[in-house]
Amino acid sequence: MNTYLVRHGEVHNPDGIVYADLDGFALSELGRTQAALAARRLPQGSTVVASPLGRALETAEIIAAKTGSVVTIDDDLTEWRLGRRWAGRVWDSLDEEFPGELSAYLEHPTELPFSPESLDEVAARTAGAVRRHRKATDGPLVAVFHQDPIQAARLALTGAPLSDLQLDKPGHAAVITLETRPSGPWIERELWAPDQGVLFPPI
Repeated sequence: MNTYLVRHGEVHNPDGIVYADLDGFALSELGRTQAALAARRLPQGSTVVASPLGRALETAEIIAAKTGSVVTIDDDLTEWRLGRRWAGRVWDSLDEEFPGELSAYLEHPTELPFSPESLDEVAARTAGAVRRHRKATDGPLVAVFHQDPIQAARLALTGAPLSDLQLDKPGHAAVITLETRPSGPWIERELWAPDQGVLFPPI
């Protein structure tokens, strides 16, 4: 049975703020369209679980409305707590305010002593949540959360090294299709994402 990891749609963030788990960052018009396009790729009657953060919950509600589902919130699908350290700053200011930290995150994300949560912990938390919901669900499972936590879960579930965090990361409203295995690594069958910059006509 397939499990679908879905990143939330684009967020309205014209100032380029690191929003992490801050309130007040909803989907943009494009993000809502992206979420609707992602919903069209997902099976009717799916079980839908989501991060408690607004952008993920809004995306999940769009998906649930189109798939005839309801949304269950799981706090274990929330953002990487690394973001709390940078929250409220502008991305372009991080190098000045936190020298070397952004480069470390990009180059060796498994070794971040300044982070309040390690990448290993993120992977264990998110992959554990996905496995828990998978065991409790007979049909298709859709988990809607955030880019780095999704990537960490994806790598952990498929048996890939966490050092690959920055490779082929999911764009906004991307859908990663995983084939569940009773033992051993799960198998990634597809990575799909809507156009990241074009506002499609309403659907």
